[in-house]
Amino acid sequence: MAQTASGAEMPFLDHLEELRHRILKSLGALVVGVVIAFTLITKYKVVEFLARPVLPFLMDGQLVYTGPADAFKIVMGLSFALGLIIALPVVLWQLWAFISPGLYRHEKRVVVPMIFFATLLFMGGVALSYLVILPLTLRFLLSFQSDVLAPFITASGYFGMATSMSLAFGAVFELPIIILALTALGIVTPQMLHKFRRHAVIVCVVLAAFITPGGDPISLAAMSIPLYLLYEFSVVVSEVIYRLQRRKAAKAAADDAAGAVA
Repeated sequence: MAQTASGAEMPFLDHLEELRHRILKSLGALVVGVVIAFTLITKYKVVEFLARPVLPFLMDGQLVYTGPADAFKIVMGLSFALGLIIALPVVLWQLWAFISPGLYRHEKRVVVPMIFFATLLFMGGVALSYLVILPLTLRFLLSFQSDVLAPFITASGYFGMATSMSLAFGAVFELPIIILALTALGIVTPQMLHKFRRHAVIVCVVLAAFITPGGDPISLAAMSIPLYLLYEFSVVVSEVIYRLQRRKAAKAAADDAAGAVA
């Protein structure tokens, strides 16, 4: 159970009220992020910038839409995705504020850098998707043209694929943070990660195949390799956390033994 600032345990109902408070703040940050994103998209040429990967494959250089509300839906969808990225640091901070009363002082020092790196990793995954994976996937998918097969790419189809891919990449790139948290909780150990290294290769390939709609070898490799490198980085981080925990446990045991002798 969580504790108050004075160190007393927080009642269960107060705990739920605190959770509701943090969720409302996170939703408020998301709303503000969506408003900011909507303003940026409508004021600046954000749609044109996000459409750059597909422009070389269009006959007249324009995406088409078939319904009167399609353009508005696309802008709102992009606003939500971009607003989520803008609000992500605040959401993570609210999560930290909710769990921090139950953490020790040395654990709190680790959480703040974790929030920073979690945001950085998410944005890195989105950037990799937009700059590398999406152009490769489009090049592969649109290579199957002939005299009787001509692409008629709609704006909703393209932006739907680009947004879902980018958010999925951002979420997958949180792997090191997840493994770090599991290691800190004692659920995962470096030995376990080393043991399942060969299985991790297969999981990375399968996961990349689900995320990348093209399924071509180039896109799979462009996604699988960064995923596996993230796994290896996670193993290193897990080893560092595990060793620190072992040292602290050994020091605590030594202090207890010294106190018992005294």
